[in-house]
Amino acid sequence: MTNSGFFSSSLYKQKHWLWLGVWLIGLACLAGWDALFLNQPAFKLIQTAFANTLVAGVLVVLLSLGMGWIVGVCLHFLESRSRPWYLGVTFILNIIRSIPQIVGILLGYVVLTILIEHEVLRNQFAQLAWMAFTISLFVFLEVVDLVRERITHFSKLDFFQAMLCCGVKEHRIINREILWKNSRAHLLHKMISIFGTAIFLQCTIDFIVSVGLSTDVSLSNFPVTLGSLLSKLDSKQDILSVGRAFFDLTDARALLFEHLQGISITFLIVFTLLSVYKISNGLVRRYNL
Repeated sequence: MTNSGFFSSSLYKQKHWLWLGVWLIGLACLAGWDALFLNQPAFKLIQTAFANTLVAGVLVVLLSLGMGWIVGVCLHFLESRSRPWYLGVTFILNIIRSIPQIVGILLGYVVLTILIEHEVLRNQFAQLAWMAFTISLFVFLEVVDLVRERITHFSKLDFFQAMLCCGVKEHRIINREILWKNSRAHLLHKMISIFGTAIFLQCTIDFIVSVGLSTDVSLSNFPVTLGSLLSKLDSKQDILSVGRAFFDLTDARALLFEHLQGISITFLIVFTLLSVYKISNGLVRRYNL
């Protein structure tokens, strides 16, 4: 195989790293452009919104992984040792599955609004954590399904029974040998997918909620995110200017200089979701998941 062929093959297999680099370079280029042509208050606001969105997304990933791992393993033991408890937990999980994600998360935001009105949650990180918990409550079942599928698959193999006969505890086999040693690639792929889902859901819900907030809870009470920042009047006007640019080329020239706030926010959301999808897809090809 020639050097160029080897490089192409290696690049194809490492596409997740390639897109991670593309994402970081894209963010750096956007930050440099905004630093030059966007006013400083708006630039700092976008930085804060992007950071809060990423923090909430990471919290969703961690909470979903923790809850999904624990619930998935517990369901495995309950299925064989306590059928009534297994049926009860499964019934509760099926109720959560039956609730549309958007509706369930909106209900969580209603509770958050009440907590803010009564000054129960004042800290912005606590509010972000509540947002992340609400989202993870409706996406962690994907991790539960993955964990159960991996346990079911490996429990049918000879090594599982052999390790039990050697006196190794079943919980150790499941948590260490099956999930940690043999399912890390699958879990990583699922975590990246959940991160993209969390970004999409948070931006969508924050936009909806920010447009229809009550008079007691203003937009400033919520941690600023890309979704809530996109709902601001300036950002909406910037987005509408894109439509006008299709019919007037003079407006097109001003897009990247006079309407940067809305366009930057939109680019961050779309480009991040695209990059997460490509990274996740690259992992599938790399590990043949």
